[in-house]
Amino acid sequence: MMAFEQIPRKDWYSILGADPSASVSDLKQKYQKLILMYHPDKQSADVPAGTVEECIQKFIEIDQAWKILGNEETKKEYDLQRHGDHSFSLSCRCGGKYIVSKDEAKEVTLISCDTCSLIIELLHCH
Repeated sequence: MMAFEQIPRKDWYSILGADPSASVSDLKQKYQKLILMYHPDKQSADVPAGTVEECIQKFIEIDQAWKILGNEETKKEYDLQRHGDHSFSLSCRCGGKYIVSKDEAKEVTLISCDTCSLIIELLHCH
């Protein structure tokens, strides 16, 4: 029996230094400014190695934030999750994910993979 894992929470808006009410074009401007600032090729050669690693991590986080917030569909899904609607996910054998919120889990028993046509049954243990 496989267990759903809780999706870790990151505030993608704060990573971009943006307000959740910001438009996609505002988010894009913030993303472009930050991605240039933290790009590994833009780092000076005399910066300590630890600082370079921090910049690379920040660069990766900024890129991930944009991948979520720069797409209307994933942004909408993320915004729904931000409003206290904790979600759980399980990886599918195709590489996709089965995702269900705590609220949905109370009502739904069948969950579709977000990539393929496979379906799993959610069993409630008491």
